[in-house]
Amino acid sequence: MQVGVLALQGSFAEHAEALRRTGASPVLVKLPEHLQGISGLIIPGGESTTIGKLLMLSGLLEPLRAAVNRGMPVYGTCAGMILLARDIGGLDQPLLGVMDITVKRNAFGRQLDSFEESLSVPSLGSEPFRGVFIRAPLIEKTGPGVTVLASLGDGRVVAARQGRLLATAFHPELTGDLRVHRYFLDMIDSRAA
Repeated sequence: MQVGVLALQGSFAEHAEALRRTGASPVLVKLPEHLQGISGLIIPGGESTTIGKLLMLSGLLEPLRAAVNRGMPVYGTCAGMILLARDIGGLDQPLLGVMDITVKRNAFGRQLDSFEESLSVPSLGSEPFRGVFIRAPLIEKTGPGVTVLASLGDGRVVAARQGRLLATAFHPELTGDLRVHRYFLDMIDSRAA
């Protein structure tokens, strides 16, 4: 299975390595033509404003939005979650705007406020998942078609799914735990079936 990883900025190399470890073939996506032949796409963490501007400069923003609207599965981590969101509190930056979530950028503060937390993610099994949060966003509101997959102990939402779209505020590519990547690959497989 060929799975794209948006490779404009951020932790794309780590996602590509995680995909390799699952047995999938990562394709680094930098131009619209790189969307051809991939079964799904991961939008990595990084700086969402920068990635959004680079999506526009590379000519990828509209072709990627069209691919999502045609049914391409997409997984966004951290900055990728921000780019998927329909609403980021009125801030002005390029977004795909395809997932019915409201996201607050840098919800936990600055880089110094980064943290790790053990998360219950029933979709991944009973074993807790180590969430790595780096200048992480937060899902403040979900639409009716969105399923919450994980929350912090205080109830704040950090992972959600809407059909073929998956979003996490944390960085599974930095943990060595492949369960989120496998979950996304299962989403792609179920779409193909």
